[in-house]
Amino acid sequence: MSDGARQDARRDITVNRRAFHDYHVTERYEAGLVLTGSEVKSLRDGRANLKDAYARFFGDELYLVGAHISPYGPASHFGHEPERNRKLLLHRHELDRLRGKVKERGLTLVPLRLYWSKGRAKAEIGLAKGRKSHDKREAIRAREQRREVDRALAAGRRRR
Repeated sequence: MSDGARQDARRDITVNRRAFHDYHVTERYEAGLVLTGSEVKSLRDGRANLKDAYARFFGDELYLVGAHISPYGPASHFGHEPERNRKLLLHRHELDRLRGKVKERGLTLVPLRLYWSKGRAKAEIGLAKGRKSHDKREAIRAREQRREVDRALAAGRRRR
């Protein structure tokens, strides 16, 4: 497989950067999405937003709630509702494991990104714990320190 085909096999549609700021992600899962035709067309245009989205159990099934997929213009009145609940496809044992962790530990299921994998739309779901404001500041401080160290190392390499 060429590099172009490999890169196309896993292409991001959208990334939820806010999730990494607001939550500490412990585990990640890949889930399929049940979509309509106009939603797929809109995703191919990259018109999706995961800003306020989360995953939630309704009965035995897991749904993506609050994800915004913009209507596809040419579909006009045959289009879709932008913020409807979309079913996530996981194996039964994964669903049972996630339901247990969410119930007993108070963890949250957060969508981290939407991407294409072998022509199919997938969602990466993270099992996450909410961060307090002081934790967020600490994470920002650590990230800035890491950047400073990287800059110093890069400057040292350039001088040689």
